[in-house]
This record gives sequence, structure tokens and C-alpha cells, in this order.
Amino acid sequence: MIQTRPFRLLLNRHHGTPGIVVLPEGGFRRARAEITSWPGYEPTPLLALDDIAKAARVAAVHWKDEAPRFGLGSFKALGGAYAVAKLLIGELARRDIAPHASTAELEAGAHRHAAQAITVTCATDGNHGRSVAWGARRFGCACVIFVHEAVSQGRRDAIAKYGAEIRVVPGTYDDAVRECARTAEREAWFVVSDTSWEGYTEIPRDVMQGYRLMAEEAAGQLPAPPTHAFVPGGVGGVAAAVSVQLRARFGAAPRLVVAEPEKAACLLASAEAGRPVPVRGELDTLMAGLACGEPSLLAWQELERGAFAFAAVADDSAVDAMRLLARRAPPLVAGESAVAGLAAFLLAASDPLSRAMLGLDADSRVLLFGTEGATDPALYARLTGAAA
Repeated sequence: MIQTRPFRLLLNRHHGTPGIVVLPEGGFRRARAEITSWPGYEPTPLLALDDIAKAARVAAVHWKDEAPRFGLGSFKALGGAYAVAKLLIGELARRDIAPHASTAELEAGAHRHAAQAITVTCATDGNHGRSVAWGARRFGCACVIFVHEAVSQGRRDAIAKYGAEIRVVPGTYDDAVRECARTAEREAWFVVSDTSWEGYTEIPRDVMQGYRLMAEEAAGQLPAPPTHAFVPGGVGGVAAAVSVQLRARFGAAPRLVVAEPEKAACLLASAEAGRPVPVRGELDTLMAGLACGEPSLLAWQELERGAFAFAAVADDSAVDAMRLLARRAPPLVAGESAVAGLAAFLLAASDPLSRAMLGLDADSRVLLFGTEGATDPALYARLTGAAA
């Protein structure tokens, strides 16, 4: 287990109420067919953490390990690159260059000249930008990625190695999102964002449809349906995608808990307010991939009714969880944003009131999404004392 530290837990008073369909099934079927056809695709492993289940006094704990995903180190390889491919194919058709282009043709260099004239862009804390840059290089278009000043040099370098131009923006992730949108409008670039806002939803919807594949794989790998799932928060895109897919596979039974850094808990704050609200300030959390102050519109439309609870944990608890995984036998490598759900689960499991609130007991089967590996190896080594 990990050290007992203060954390926040909020039950969602709107859980289970009817709402709109955020991610239609047809869109997911197309995303799944496309991504699973890519060279190098294979399902990431689902690992049984029996030692942690025993310590937490539950029946089972399973960890969906996204570290091997397409060699990019995180689940975001499923979303950004797919959205880039879909955008390029649509734009080539709109320009009467290739009415029915395929990703295989783009990878082979077909329509290369036309694709190179198209620029995709996004703001990122690290992983989404890497996915967009990887997709841009794979399918032949230009790419500019905006990062805020707190993004580590290691994560900037990991994006740049795919040929993207990196632009650094003062402030937070949300400042980078706004600067990216302004520049894209001025330059006639295409924003491939994993967050959404009023008037900008279709590309983020494609990103989230790609994310659903992670949850679909996990559902097929589990020996029995989960009673609980703990998912990292951020702007909410992956949590919403998991919510939709678990409900599609298992009905309303799995209780979804969204875990955020205490310094960037915009989803918990929105649940408290009963509407999407921003969290202001520097958002200076160690969980860099979750350092987001404004919920995604699409994600919130799902999570406001699909999430069972929201949790906010301290950076120190994330480090405790990383070290717990790194020092178990066999060791498991997980980045600081990947362990938000694990930290929230372990803290709740050790607290009698929180166990009761979430319905955690000896029969509970818990699914955790380890959304990234050591995406900044130097930072991982410094935090855990172990090599990535």
C-alpha cells in the first residue's frame, strides 16, 4: 500500500441520469477498424496485480498497461494519430485530390505533395502532442506543436524527434490551447485537439473514439466484469471514452472514479458546481499530463452523468504509487500521470468511509488504466530511484 495522505472524494449526484450520446457506436467501429489495421498494432497487456488486491482487501485488481502502445509510451497514440489520419483523408477528398484515400496509401507516399501542404497543430502536456506528431510524420503532413513552459525538455524532445516544430507558450496548458487556436486560425492550420469547446467538437470526438479501443481491449481481456474502474482525469477525454465503452460492454454496473491532481481538479470542481467550471492558477502539479484547468465540453457531457465519483490526490501520493509499482516483483513502469487512479484507489481502500462511499469490499473487482509508461525517463528515475 501507500502512505496515508489527505485526498478528496466526491460522489456524483447526477450519476446515472439520462443524457446525450457523446460518442456514437458507428464512429467507434470506424476508429477500431482503422487503428487495428495499422502496422504494429497489438492490444496492450492487462496485468493482474494480486499483491495489491490482497493489500487493498478486494477480490481483484487489473492494470491496463499502455506503456507499449505503438512505441509511443501512452494510450494517446490511439487518439491523436487517428484524428490526423481522418482529417487528412477528409481534406484530400474536399480538395478533389483523392476522393477515397486510405492510410495505407498515405503511408506509402501517395498524395505526398498535397499532404505536405497541410499543417496540423495542437497544444499538449506531452503525450497527445507526441501522438499528433507521430501521425503527421506517418501520414505525410506538416506539424506544429504548442507546449506550455512547464513541459519538460525530455517531453519536448520526444515530440520533436517526429519532425514537429515546437513552440513554447508562457503560462499553463490552457494558455497553450488558446494560443494554438489563435495561430491556427491565422495560418489556416488544422487543430487536432484532445479537448473540445463550443463550436469545436468533431475532431476531439474522433480522438475520443480512438481512446475507446483501450477500454474495449481491457473489457475483452478481463476474466470477469469490473465492479469499479479508476481513470486519470485531465480534460476528461480518456475518462469519458472509458465511461462510454464500459457502459457499452457491461451496462451501468462498473462504478467509474475519475482521479485528478489536487492542484488541477477541474472535473471535481465542475461536479461540485453542477456545470463545467475552470480551475485557475499555475496548475503546478507533478502529474504533467493531467495539469489541465478547463474540462473538455464533450468529456463533461459524458462524465456529468457517467462518472460515479471524482477524486483529487496529492503529487506525493502519485510518487508513492509509482514507487510501489517500481519496487514490486515483477516491477511495473508507470509515469506520474498514469498512477492517479491507482493512488486514488489505494487511498480510498484504506479509508473506511471512502470504502463505504464507493462500495469497495472483498468482492470488488477493480480495473485501473495505466495510461503511460516513463514518458520522461529522467524524471521517472529521479522520482522512483529505478531506471525506466
